[in-house]
Amino acid sequence: MIDRSHDLSVTKQAKVLGISRGSVYYRPRPVSADDLAIMRRMDELHLEFPFAGSRMLRDLLQAEGIEIGRQHVTTLMKRMGIEAIYRRPNTSKPEPGHKIYPYLLRKLPVMQPNQVWAMDITPAFAGAGYTSRWRAGSSTSQLSSTGSAAEYSAIGYRSRWRPASALKRWRSSGSSRQARNLQH
Repeated sequence: MIDRSHDLSVTKQAKVLGISRGSVYYRPRPVSADDLAIMRRMDELHLEFPFAGSRMLRDLLQAEGIEIGRQHVTTLMKRMGIEAIYRRPNTSKPEPGHKIYPYLLRKLPVMQPNQVWAMDITPAFAGAGYTSRWRAGSSTSQLSSTGSAAEYSAIGYRSRWRPASALKRWRSSGSSRQARNLQH
């Protein structure tokens, strides 16, 4: 691929091939004999305890008198291609019997204020525990950067993506007064 005896410099050859120049000069270091012995023992321990992660393998190796840190065990596990076998959370599957609601706004272009309304229930930390507060708001033609339709709220919530002047204009319009009347 790269010919060091060619008239074209190594830098230009790498550029023509579309590879980084650093990868041309990189020479991987061989694995030390100590690491090979540790990796051999880690492989035996992994076959015996397939559920053992880096912390447990470190503790097992230290019990045998091998001084090694968790990060080094993690590096060797990645190099060997082994990982702990354990049950992972299955959060993507819906619970049987739960209704799946369609997203009705997917292809709807939001062109004017008060065309779409949204509600946000946000848990808030309140000292000893959590409490909930809610905000309702209408959207405008410019949605917030998160794609949320709730830019303004009935209680005067100021989004960090909207300047204060826009909130003042909204409050001075009739929408704000209508929202305050709904609260009372």
